[in-house]
Amino acid sequence: MYDLIIIGSGPAGLSSAVYGIRAGLNLLLLEEKPMSGGQILNTYEVDNYLGMPGINGFDMGMKFREHADSMGVPYKTAAVTAVTDHGQSKTVETADGTSYEARALILAAGAEHAVLDVPGEAEYKGKGVSYCATCDGAFFRGRDVAVVGGGDVAVEDAIYLARMCRKVWLIHRRDSLRAAKGLQRKLEACDNVEILWNRTLSSVSGSDLVDKVTVRNVTDGTQEELPIEGIFIAVGMHPNTEVFRDVVSCDEKGYVLAGEDCVTKVPGIFAAGDIRTKQVRQIITAAADGACAVASVEKYLNETW
Repeated sequence: MYDLIIIGSGPAGLSSAVYGIRAGLNLLLLEEKPMSGGQILNTYEVDNYLGMPGINGFDMGMKFREHADSMGVPYKTAAVTAVTDHGQSKTVETADGTSYEARALILAAGAEHAVLDVPGEAEYKGKGVSYCATCDGAFFRGRDVAVVGGGDVAVEDAIYLARMCRKVWLIHRRDSLRAAKGLQRKLEACDNVEILWNRTLSSVSGSDLVDKVTVRNVTDGTQEELPIEGIFIAVGMHPNTEVFRDVVSCDEKGYVLAGEDCVTKVPGIFAAGDIRTKQVRQIITAAADGACAVASVEKYLNETW
């Protein structure tokens, strides 16, 4: 019986593990992928994490894992297939047939950006293809970029990028935006933003880095090239909550309902990082969640056991 099992080893999970070990908890960290770090492993450069300007995303993920390893965090590579709440104990089942039992759980499985699966998208991820304007926008200051999408996030990204980029194209597959009217008015006030209506992204290309994209007109099938250096894809996020949705409450988008204390509606189960409902999903907020989640775990264990 563990005091705590942490599911996921991105910034939230690894931060939880470090704080948990320092708190003297008997814990186990489970991660389905062969490497820790989560989404940052595919980020070419991180420039907004305090104290680590310009660090490579992969190197940051390794530093996070090395910190956890130096603390002696027990780690197993295993895909979680089911979580069961027994009241004062929880059972975690994995794909290899092994079951683990704990008094408390921290769900830190993260979220994934929705992808378009167009040619060149995966190849240039982190090399001009980005899924987070606030994370990577500063790298394209004074350059020409494009945003794909028509919802709030896409329009917010276009407005944000317009403040620093020379030209911003907003590529949207329909003839009207889904974003809030207030955001649309702000977008219209940006004189360096051009909306390409009824267009979809066909491909991304370049040499070492992105230098152009091809878009398709959905009404007549014609294609055109845009000479850009960055493409920001904002077509949604998918929280990795499928395994947990029968146990904890989620919102309509699938994010676990939990506040800044990371407490869910199920006593003994906590949610940290991108998997939970929150305003900002960044590396620094995920790491902060790890500390908050463990503080809530300690309080729960002290009051329950």
